[in-house]
Amino acid sequence: MARDSLTGSRIRERRQIAGLRQAELARQVGISASYINLIEHNRRRIAGKLLLDIARVLKVDPNLLTEGAEAALVAALREAAADSGVVAAETDRADEFAGRFPGWAEVLSRQSQRIQSLEQAVETLSDRFNRDPQLAESLHEVLSTATAIRSTAAILAETSDLTVEWRDRFHKNLDQDSRRLADSSKALVSYLDASSLSEEGRAIPQEEAEAFLAANQGHFPSLETGEKDPDALAASSKELSSPAARQIVQVILRRYVGDAAAMPLDEMRGIISKVGLDPLAIARRFDVTLSAALRRLATMPTDVVETEIGLVVCDASGSILFRKPTAGFALPRFGESCPLWPLYVALSRPVTPLRQRVAQPGREHAVFDCIAVSEPVGPASYNRDAVYRSTMLILPVGPEAEGEPPVPVGVSCRICPRTTCSARREPSILGEGF
Repeated sequence: MARDSLTGSRIRERRQIAGLRQAELARQVGISASYINLIEHNRRRIAGKLLLDIARVLKVDPNLLTEGAEAALVAALREAAADSGVVAAETDRADEFAGRFPGWAEVLSRQSQRIQSLEQAVETLSDRFNRDPQLAESLHEVLSTATAIRSTAAILAETSDLTVEWRDRFHKNLDQDSRRLADSSKALVSYLDASSLSEEGRAIPQEEAEAFLAANQGHFPSLETGEKDPDALAASSKELSSPAARQIVQVILRRYVGDAAAMPLDEMRGIISKVGLDPLAIARRFDVTLSAALRRLATMPTDVVETEIGLVVCDASGSILFRKPTAGFALPRFGESCPLWPLYVALSRPVTPLRQRVAQPGREHAVFDCIAVSEPVGPASYNRDAVYRSTMLILPVGPEAEGEPPVPVGVSCRICPRTTCSARREPSILGEGF
């Protein structure tokens, strides 16, 4: 029997493993129990949303239902071989290996997944410990207080002729510094605990603002229609617990309202259907700056653009001011990113639009079209240098897309595995020694 005709049998097997009855599975996916019975006996084909819903309830990858565990394992082996970058594995014989040695194939697949998880952890920790200003300040407070305690203790231990008055002063200093050290250590531990939470207790205002924007997928229908005021929307959000985070969001939402007024959603929907995701054509159509068109595209709902779009904004120092991540394109939180990004190249060519196809190292080998421009902020002024900001739109493209091969870029030098990059600033910790 063909693989795709066994989907129902695999669903029945997975349902039984999960301990669900047919009626319960049918109820959770919104169909009748009799229809589930026909599917499980391979009398009805299944695909699309229903397949995804069943896979979600059964907590399995949809590929395991449509292709079987062996096919999924073969795909994992080929992905692991492609990610190794060193060994020329016989990928065309992966199915033979999985068939003859399924146990070893599963070991390799799980090791590859573990390496992926560890690399993501290293990326996150490296970004936080090297770029997080609040963490750096907390560590500085702990170290400076410990140094003060050490100096005072040395004076007491090495000086035998101290008067009682001076000795009492040093003892008082020791008491005060030890209390400071205890307080700063508790604050540091609390900060790290808050930082480890996925969605709770955001550690810094920028993280709170990003959580708020991500929860709304960057799109705010109430602002599009004018039903809500941006300041009131930010003030009423439960995800924004600090005044600084609310202030950041208010600035972003005010700009959002301005972009929406200049490029209304209904008109954007029509122009995108004609010219596609072409920011230059959109900027000309609405007579706005290219950076405004880039921002507006990044706020479009998925039913309009039919893809996930990322956006990143930096100032002339290279510090990241705003980021809207997209899957497969890693965006460090605190700046000092890859100098080869079009985002930074655009700073050397003010007001000149750049378009570059790039690829970051990673498991998915995702390819992106990056469109960037740097433009002055605010009105011009005599005898005063303009303040520039660079904006980059990140559009996912398929690996089969035609055109020039993508330019390899990294995330940051510290966690980039490429050894021949001319823009490298420091050695990577992901070398073979690591």
